[in-house]
Amino acid sequence: METSIIRKNTSLSEEIIEVLNQQIAVEAHSSAAYLGMSAWCHLKGYIHAGEFFRHQSEEETVHKMKLFDYILDMGAHALAPEVHQVNNNFDDLRAVLDTYLDMEIGITNRFNKIAKQCFELGDFQTFSFVQWFLDEQKEEEDTARRTIEIYELIGIELDGLFQIDKAIGKLIPQA
Repeated sequence: METSIIRKNTSLSEEIIEVLNQQIAVEAHSSAAYLGMSAWCHLKGYIHAGEFFRHQSEEETVHKMKLFDYILDMGAHALAPEVHQVNNNFDDLRAVLDTYLDMEIGITNRFNKIAKQCFELGDFQTFSFVQWFLDEQKEEEDTARRTIEIYELIGIELDGLFQIDKAIGKLIPQA
């Protein structure tokens, strides 16, 4: 594919373009995974948790597009991601919540590596851009941990799962 003269030059290194495009794929996978969690929750009657994970899916799509647009704005080639192997079945609600936390910790670790790579390559503009994601990841991990705290504090006895579902629904940010 031939590049136009306007998009021929970029300050991004091939290494950074590649890692950002990989992160686009991770965000797309996360979005699809959270949609799978949402569907499972709805199927099992956890309507509020289902809406919570639908919101998480939409948020990951926003993150994906933020990365996509940055690459394009910098004059580089952003790649549309493929999504494979999304889990749509879980043993129980706790397994969903544990998976959620594990995914968010993994994403944080990836952004830490991207930031380190940017810093080492002297790409301070991208380093600054990635800082937004690192700040966002602290919030994401806090929320994921909170869902597990809610599960543990309320417990599953009697109407516990019903109460857990309602409490998780209250974690959706209000616009």
